[in-house]
Amino acid sequence: MLTERQVIVLKAIVEEYIKTAQPVGSRVLSKKEDLKFSSATIRNEMADLEDLGYIEKTHTSSGRVPSQQGYRYYVDQIVNADPVESSAELSMFQNLISDKKFERESTIKEAVQLLSSLTNYTSILLGPTRDFNRVKKIQLVPISEKQAVFVLITDQGHVENRTITLPSNVDMNQLEHIMKTLDELIVGEYISEIEGKLTESFENQLQEYMNYKDDIMYTVLQMLSNSVNQSQYILSGKSNLLKQPEFNDLETAYRLFNMIEADEIVKVIEHDENTHQLTVRIGQENEIKAMENCTLISVPYKIGEHEFGKIALLGPTRMEYRKIIPLLEYVAKLMSDLYK
Repeated sequence: MLTERQVIVLKAIVEEYIKTAQPVGSRVLSKKEDLKFSSATIRNEMADLEDLGYIEKTHTSSGRVPSQQGYRYYVDQIVNADPVESSAELSMFQNLISDKKFERESTIKEAVQLLSSLTNYTSILLGPTRDFNRVKKIQLVPISEKQAVFVLITDQGHVENRTITLPSNVDMNQLEHIMKTLDELIVGEYISEIEGKLTESFENQLQEYMNYKDDIMYTVLQMLSNSVNQSQYILSGKSNLLKQPEFNDLETAYRLFNMIEADEIVKVIEHDENTHQLTVRIGQENEIKAMENCTLISVPYKIGEHEFGKIALLGPTRMEYRKIIPLLEYVAKLMSDLYK
């Protein structure tokens, strides 16, 4: 249990290091107006905090930096106890949502980009898996004699489209019959059930038109049913990590970028068991080695009665927790409101 004075000193060290990325010494702290302690007292408290594992010495400086344990205490005991203040950032998101210039999916994408721009971290949003979406409409739009665009729209407003090559021996009457049969089969059905509907009924009902088993249209429809059933995500600000001094080392940056490129960060967020609450994973609390100098904060938002998405930020352990946590919770609330 830390004393009140140790908590004040730890808070000052963490926030100074977050701001400057430089190890913090007692001389720097003694100049702070809100620390009414002598240099000797501060040095003694810093020595005790180091012994307790909340701060640690670097190899290149006489100052101290927060340890993973120090960050964890700061997040759990200090940030959570501070009152949340309104900020200009919150107003910017509110304006984006209330402006209603864009459709929902475009608004969500704009919000994710704004989040990464305002924080200088990498933002990730996991959207609906489409399992609980129903097919609202399908349409085939010819764009030339040999090509058409197949469009699928869900009841949640998601639009999926693919350009397909039309078989040379299919005329427009045949296409209209195929689309009518498809409409009867899958409109109103859950996305997760489309593939079963296609494989069970589509070929039997259209046998007279399906002498060509590898018909490109059938193949694309199967691909559509698979693709829309996957988790959708938006990632913005990957290069922001390069602005952080923690990732100046090329090897460290390379490992982190590889992890993001391989979608491992998405899988980490996706498989987090804390589906319905804020999660803050600091440093080595992240299982992936490339993230040992990172903090990943994720907040769930409600998509439907049985489905949740997540909005997350990836940055250095030296993250602006007091700003980021309430901001992320606010954005998550706005995302939930968009799905109401």
